[in-house]
Amino acid sequence: MKKWLFLIVSLLFINMGISQEISAETIERDDFGHYFKGIEKGTFVLYDETNDQHLIYNLTQSEAKLSPCSTFKIYNSLAGLEYRVLNSKDQKTLKKWDGSPQPYDNWKKDHTLSSAIQNSVVWYFQELATQIGETRMQVFLNKINYGNKDISGGLTTFWLQSSLKISAQEQVDLIHKLYAGELPIKAKNIEILKKNITLYNQDGVHMMGKTGSGDQEGKWVLGWFVGVVEKDGNRYFFATNIEGRDGAYGGKAKSITFSILKELGITKE
Repeated sequence: MKKWLFLIVSLLFINMGISQEISAETIERDDFGHYFKGIEKGTFVLYDETNDQHLIYNLTQSEAKLSPCSTFKIYNSLAGLEYRVLNSKDQKTLKKWDGSPQPYDNWKKDHTLSSAIQNSVVWYFQELATQIGETRMQVFLNKINYGNKDISGGLTTFWLQSSLKISAQEQVDLIHKLYAGELPIKAKNIEILKKNITLYNQDGVHMMGKTGSGDQEGKWVLGWFVGVVEKDGNRYFFATNIEGRDGAYGGKAKSITFSILKELGITKE
């Protein structure tokens, strides 16, 4: 009798756990389509933590696995901190520019972790990935369950229109788990990341995010903006991506996101 009672109670707890995992309400917002006017493909995903609710524009696109481009710098930097390739004190994360040609003037100088992520300096994170190494990088991606976890495209290029892929829904789920402390990453390193991706923190609104852009034959074909807004004790996790034959880049994805967040009353800008 006791064994049967134990089995019944166990099954109830299992079922409760399953129902909690799938309990989040999903609301499709086709009305956000006007923000994507002229864009071939695009999606917006928002998870409202307090209300356990997803808002999604273009459900099909939100499930499409794409290159993360520079949004991967969020996790590249965390891997560097976790493996102590980077020091927790920013001034000790300095890497010297080797004088090689760079597409932007602000890349043609020495950078610390904070300046490199704020200016999206590719050479800095390529050097960081090299220092982390293929084995540790693969272990890290497996540990946090990042997208398809495929780094076969090369240690310094796998996140740049190459083998690594992740969907907008996966981006939101992953950064939510990161902020909720559900990933095996030290709290102090998460706090360093938060500081480095902060865009503004004023009037009770803390906006954090990272853009990413993918090019093909000199044309911008993919844009991302991924991040978090903390406001009034709630957190909103978001990811936007856009695709096109030209003109699809991170800055445009960021602009679309800000417009939607403003309409939702989450931000004022």
